[in-house]
This record gives sequence, structure tokens and C-alpha cells, in this order.
Amino acid sequence: MKPFCSLSLDLDNQWSYMKTHGDPGWESYPSYLDTVVPRALKFLEDRRLRITFFVVGIDAGIESNRPALRALADAGHEIGNHSHRHEPWLHLYSDREVDEEIARAETEIERATGRKPIGFRGPGFSVSPAVLETLARRGYLYDASTFPTFIGPLARAYYFSRSRLGPEELKTRGALFGRFRDGFKPNQPYRWATSSGQLVEIPVTTMPGARVPIHVSYLLYLAAVSPALARAYFGTALALCRATGTAPSLLLHPLDFMDLKDAPALGFFPAMSIPAERKMDLVGRALETMGRHWDIGTMERHARSCSATARILPGAGA
Repeated sequence: MKPFCSLSLDLDNQWSYMKTHGDPGWESYPSYLDTVVPRALKFLEDRRLRITFFVVGIDAGIESNRPALRALADAGHEIGNHSHRHEPWLHLYSDREVDEEIARAETEIERATGRKPIGFRGPGFSVSPAVLETLARRGYLYDASTFPTFIGPLARAYYFSRSRLGPEELKTRGALFGRFRDGFKPNQPYRWATSSGQLVEIPVTTMPGARVPIHVSYLLYLAAVSPALARAYFGTALALCRATGTAPSLLLHPLDFMDLKDAPALGFFPAMSIPAERKMDLVGRALETMGRHWDIGTMERHARSCSATARILPGAGA
């Protein structure tokens, strides 16, 4: 039998990207869920894949979004908690604010999808000891907020260079995409030990050794330069995962299924000029390659498969 690996999609909506970027108009909560959800569902059904969708609480609380979100659960996909307000400065929240943020999202997501989340991913990979304590206390199985790469500051600098953010907004977003020291965090699942119990951590896998990102958005950025380069890069990453015994946890985003015609306001993202059909073909090829060596499934299954053997780290080290 093939070893398990996991695939997830952070269902960040258009308004959340606009909000983080400092663009006006996000307060009206513009949405592309009716476009991206059917597209993603068909893509996954064609490949007989069941994955984890991390849903934002505000989106789950908007009535017009609920049919699309319910369709995810009805298709057999796991539903995870991606916070309520999708603010990448979650690590700056007080203990009370963290508890309210996670609980409110949990309530709205369960109401919209019929599924109570047992997994969490912080927006912008934002995590803190308070987040871990809250998740453990609320009975979550796993967190998936760590991103062990050294290039977070470079990604943040690029993002800021194309934004309209003022000094105070830049300050709150100062940890967006992580810090350089995150590259030294484990690249394989482990367990946090908190005062409320243990919590499995499944990092977003980066290339073993080099610790550069390998999730699909980065592959598409490379494909905009050279598809052959993107394939070679991903093939090298998977070979290193196999050599090191790393079961990858690969990350998708809505923009991996969309192009500039679908979301003109998000043209500041790289690779939006690539047609959606070509993007999905590249994503499909990447998953086909990964599926040769691993059994691709949900984050919950990945967490349960390694919960007994993963090493323990103190929760205060987040």
C-alpha cells in the first residue's frame, strides 16, 4: 500500500485577498465562490480525490455562499476552520479574541456545511501559543498553520510592494507568510503539547533541505516562466520527500483554478495571466505525479495516520 499524504485548499475569498492587500471595496464581501467551487469539485471528482477545504467563517455566515459550501461537504470533502475574519495578524490577538474568533467560525461553518471542523489553518500561516491552546481546549485534532520556509520575508516584501497599505496596516501584517526562522521548523508532522492536551501539527510541506515552497501556487509562478522548469522543480521536491520519508501535505488556493477574467481585481497576484484551463492542467499533472507514490487524501486522515508516532514539541514554541 502507498503511504498517506494530504491535499487541502484554503478557500480564501476575493474580499479576504483585497482586505489583506489594502484594496477598497472589500467590506461588501465580493465573492467568487460560485465560480471556483464547482470548478474545483469537478476537477477533484474527475480524479476521485477527497481533500480538505479550509473555510472562512464570514463566508459561511453569508446566506448566498451556503449552497456552494454545502456542496463541498455533500461531495465528501473534509471541512476545516480557516478563522472567522481571515486576518493574518491572528497571532496578535488576545487569548479572549482568539477563542471568540475560532468559536464563531466553527459555529458558522457547521451551520453552513453540517460539519464541525476538527482541523484549523491560520490565515497567512498565522499561529501562536494562544491559538494552539484554544484548538486543543476545543477538541481539535490538528493544526496546519506552519510553513517551514526561509523565503517568507521575500514573499511579504513582494506582496507589500504591490499593495496600498499604510504604515499601521503594514505593521499588523508584519508576519504575513512567516519569518526567516520558520525555515528551521519541522517539515514533517509532529505534536504540540499544550496545557489543554496534545494537537497534531501538519506543516505545509516545503522542499526537504532547501526549504523552498512547493505548493501549487508557486509551481504556477514557475510555469509562467517555463512549464518544464515547474515540472522539474516539483519532481525534484517529490524525490527529496521520498528520500527523506516526508509524506507531503500539498496546498491549493482558489486562484489555482482561476484567471484574470474570473477575478480582475486580483491581477496583482502572479500567474493570473495564465488561463484557468492551463492552470488546472498543470495542477492535474502535478497531482498525478504525486499520486504515483502516495495515497492522496484529507488532512484528517493524514493527522490520524501519524498521531501516535509523531514527536512532541512544547506548544509555547509556536
